[in-house]
Amino acid sequence: MKEKGKIKLGISIGDFNGIGCEVALKTFQDPRMLDFCTPILFASNKMISQQKSDLGLNISFNGLRDASQAIDGKINIVNVWKETPNVDYGKATEEGGKYAIKSLRAAVTALKNNKIDVLVTAPINKNNIQSEDFNFPGHTDFLAQELNGESLMFMVTDTLRIGLLTDHIAVKDVAQAITPTLIRNKVETMEKSLKMDFGIRRPKIALLGINPHSGDNGTIGEEDDKILKPAIQELFDQGTLVYGPYSADSFFGSNSHNNFDAILAAYHDQGLIPFKTLSFGKGVNYTAGLEKIRTSPDHGTAYEIAGKGQADENSFKEAVFTAIQVFKNRVENIALNKNPLKKQKIKRAS
Repeated sequence: MKEKGKIKLGISIGDFNGIGCEVALKTFQDPRMLDFCTPILFASNKMISQQKSDLGLNISFNGLRDASQAIDGKINIVNVWKETPNVDYGKATEEGGKYAIKSLRAAVTALKNNKIDVLVTAPINKNNIQSEDFNFPGHTDFLAQELNGESLMFMVTDTLRIGLLTDHIAVKDVAQAITPTLIRNKVETMEKSLKMDFGIRRPKIALLGINPHSGDNGTIGEEDDKILKPAIQELFDQGTLVYGPYSADSFFGSNSHNNFDAILAAYHDQGLIPFKTLSFGKGVNYTAGLEKIRTSPDHGTAYEIAGKGQADENSFKEAVFTAIQVFKNRVENIALNKNPLKKQKIKRAS
């Protein structure tokens, strides 16, 4: 992992009928953003030129055949395809899904080959991406297959971090999917990420219960008492600062989330509803636990405003900043572990 030079930030464009291209281009329309990284979009010159024209954006870009040719101080476009697909803003089309995956695959290949340092993914539509050779419910599952590590869907802001024990599965399958092994793996992945990616030396983690009121001592389900509590106790006894299970409604209602470095929710909506309520527009979806860094904005394709120039780029911009900061934190973490004397000096200075 390099320590000097501009960070090469890859961008997969997502569904081009949504707002992905718009928020990415608006982010780097501000020339100050080019001081932080070198953006590399995986699409085509023609595609970006059309989006630029349709949205009335004043930008220039540099076309490439390969990400290794990227130029600092410019918006770079890797030409993944030569043809001109049909853009139909606001519509979930088969073509939109097909090219979203082409962009994603090209970006992930560049990431694996170290031609880019980090990846920011624009939103996809989970329905139109499905095909014979792409059968994943979303980015996280695909990246978990392609990149080494134990993946964790981790929604983050400067002050709030919520991870998921289970993510894109049906609610009826949640309780059966949560096992002591899954809890241990996700807590350990979260703890490692908090230390390595966010610079928190001794992270404190809260685990939310599966059932209402965490089962009310078995009155509303036994999973919290029989699965969560023993797993939490075992991890705590091993030195991990993990607490719970907490009833989700009172946990957020009483602002208890402010007492922890991160929260692990049992299932998708239990974590995503409070996260988006408290931080919508500023939140970032980070795939923790992998050998490479990937972030994404906390919104979807937003078909209803696509092509109208109304999309707010702030969440995408936060995803860019988060990817850059996590990269820098990992570089620093590696340096500290290689040089214990440097670590001691930092401790004395703090």
